[in-house]
Amino acid sequence: MSTPAVAAVDLGGTTIKGAVVDRAGTFLRERSRPTPAADGPDAVIAALLELIAELRADGEVDAVGVVVPGHVDAAAGRAVFAANVGFRDVPLRAIVAEATGLPALLEHDVRAAGVAEDELGATAGVDDYVLAVIGTGIAAVLKTGGKAVAGAISLPGELGHIPVWPGGELCSCGQRGCLERYSSAAAITRRYAEAGGEPGLSAGEVLARRADDADATRVWAEAIKALALAFTTCTYLLDPELIVIGGGLSAAGEELLTPVKEELAKLVVWRPVPAVKLSALGARAGLLGAAVLAQRLV
Repeated sequence: MSTPAVAAVDLGGTTIKGAVVDRAGTFLRERSRPTPAADGPDAVIAALLELIAELRADGEVDAVGVVVPGHVDAAAGRAVFAANVGFRDVPLRAIVAEATGLPALLEHDVRAAGVAEDELGATAGVDDYVLAVIGTGIAAVLKTGGKAVAGAISLPGELGHIPVWPGGELCSCGQRGCLERYSSAAAITRRYAEAGGEPGLSAGEVLARRADDADATRVWAEAIKALALAFTTCTYLLDPELIVIGGGLSAAGEELLTPVKEELAKLVVWRPVPAVKLSALGARAGLLGAAVLAQRLV
């Protein structure tokens, strides 16, 4: 018996991405729009519901899966706190279910990416790994002994808020020197502009300027160094077999992977260095994970 198509939505700090996905993971249709975070959480919710309505307008779906960043209580269906989109204790699953009349689920975007990687990606069959998803922010899925780390309050994997440079840049979380302030795609764009570079470029565009732009070279090198420091902490703490880099920044390919591996090898000095790979799912991993979870509802 075939499994119906579902609507999957990845609500990020910059973009809301949606797709209708079938059981095989095929994207039947896609939509996206900017996240109106500056207009407040009500505007973000309205944009989310409009996107879901657009996805449903072209054909039937049987469930909706939504993933968001921040602190998510998946069991309760609540977005407890998401700084990038302005959510504080929002009952998002109930809002989506009421608006659509369909079974709905809410999950953390990176945990959903981990589901997709386990089913379709680089971590399939791996019992001990760190999956670092790097986009507007940075978070991780941690698996050890074949079990995902759940944490005492459902907040494991906040990799972006590991202080890599104590006393460094002030982060929106209130700490200084967080990884997210140096190595997220948003940070690379911001830091390049603050150094006098052209504002509004993507992280990929900053990377492309390294050949003849000292500021682009420095910002990228500092992002790589910060990532390697964070991965070193993960290595000594969790002893992973594999570190996977996913999210939008993984599109940088070998220009990201090779220097990260080189820096990590310099820092992990008395034990074997874990393998480091790029996710083949890239920025679509959250959407795929939302789809897999929504399929399980029906």
